[in-house]
Amino acid sequence: MFKPKHAIVAAILALGLWLTLLPPAGLTRAEGETIGAVLLTLSLWVTGSVPGYVASLILFAIALVSKLAPPALVFSGFASSAVWLIISGFVIGSAITAVGLSDRLSAAIAPLISTSYARLVSGLMLVTILLSFVMPSSVGRAVVMVPIAMALADRCGFNKGSTGRTGVAAIVAIGCNMPSFAILPSNIPNMVLAGAAETIWGIRFGYTSYLVLHFPVLGILKSIVTVFLVLRLFPAVVAPTTWSEPSAAAVVATDPRQGRVALILLATLALWMTDTLHGVDPAWVGIVTAIVLLLPGIGVVDQKRFRTAVDFGLVLFVAGALALGAIVNASGLGTMLGQSLGRALPLAPGRDFVDYVSLSFIAFVTGVFSTVPSAPAVLTPLAKHFAELTGFGLDRVLMVQVIGFSTVLLPYQVGPLVVAMQLSEERIERLIRILAPLAAITFVALVPLDFLWWKALGWL
Repeated sequence: MFKPKHAIVAAILALGLWLTLLPPAGLTRAEGETIGAVLLTLSLWVTGSVPGYVASLILFAIALVSKLAPPALVFSGFASSAVWLIISGFVIGSAITAVGLSDRLSAAIAPLISTSYARLVSGLMLVTILLSFVMPSSVGRAVVMVPIAMALADRCGFNKGSTGRTGVAAIVAIGCNMPSFAILPSNIPNMVLAGAAETIWGIRFGYTSYLVLHFPVLGILKSIVTVFLVLRLFPAVVAPTTWSEPSAAAVVATDPRQGRVALILLATLALWMTDTLHGVDPAWVGIVTAIVLLLPGIGVVDQKRFRTAVDFGLVLFVAGALALGAIVNASGLGTMLGQSLGRALPLAPGRDFVDYVSLSFIAFVTGVFSTVPSAPAVLTPLAKHFAELTGFGLDRVLMVQVIGFSTVLLPYQVGPLVVAMQLSEERIERLIRILAPLAAITFVALVPLDFLWWKALGWL
């Protein structure tokens, strides 16, 4: 059946063909083809006209057949640590569920946070924020928290597809990702920004100064707004219960493998928390953990469970999202977009608030088109140009990026959001109902508050 979303994709496809065959002045044919491919892929992801992995395969095919980028760049997503952390995350999550460890952990914390839906949502947000301080990976946090949260949803009487279960999935997905933008080493985009700033401009960000600058608004206030939106958009009532589940000892007796998985998980958490000391990427730690959990006689994930646990369609989707960012960056379109926005927006020295909002908006739009991890890689080389236009210091321009690329409009922009919703087995499209108003509230209310906070700290 023909639907409005198909008309949108058809219009984007026609635009892409026009850009390819008759590129406007100022664009080469290759640039026109790249813009067309990017717009088509984005339209397919946003509308859901085809599964996400099919859209990624279409992007791969267009880029390779049209020779828009070499195969090494097109498939660079598969070499990314993010993809391998996702694969290992599926194995770890499957092991936690297989031995009933998620049920046991949920039984332990349920009496504390499940007396009401509001307390459940707020409690899960608080736990994910605290976890962001000790675990450097958004996907790793999702792997640990989603099975526990879904077990809690079951205990609260939330059936699959219900508003309550969707709300639980959404708060964990966002909680494992959004607050971490305010904590320097807690996600990939932050580290891309920090690495690019040091490499290109010789500027290093301190953990404490970064936290003080961003956490009050992007961490605390934004989390409160998220909790409010979940409670308002996905209302639910916790089912009455006497919490008469089996005791912890009884649960252990039913599956003695729980202790083994718990030890493996604790060792993994310890290595994730200390990655700055040993220097091993969290993804490679995750692979080692996955291997242990898959080994016959030691592990708990057999071949049948592995085949059902790992969603290779999601892996293709995330690899496509990473490839899109790499292609946009390598083609120069990201730089072109940033410069065009800089010319279009009213940037001028002495207009601090307007400049602040404009720079945030530039980072936001760049994140929509190039994905969030790619946004700082695209914009950091332009920081000096923006500093000259606004009169801001170079470090100020770099830090304003965080406000923009941490404002997410669509799930495909941030892989961990997709992974978390996939692990929860809830529809990812429903996450947009929270992300869109959250982005609007961010620019209408939180950005001005953040501006005042920066003023109070003497940063502007």
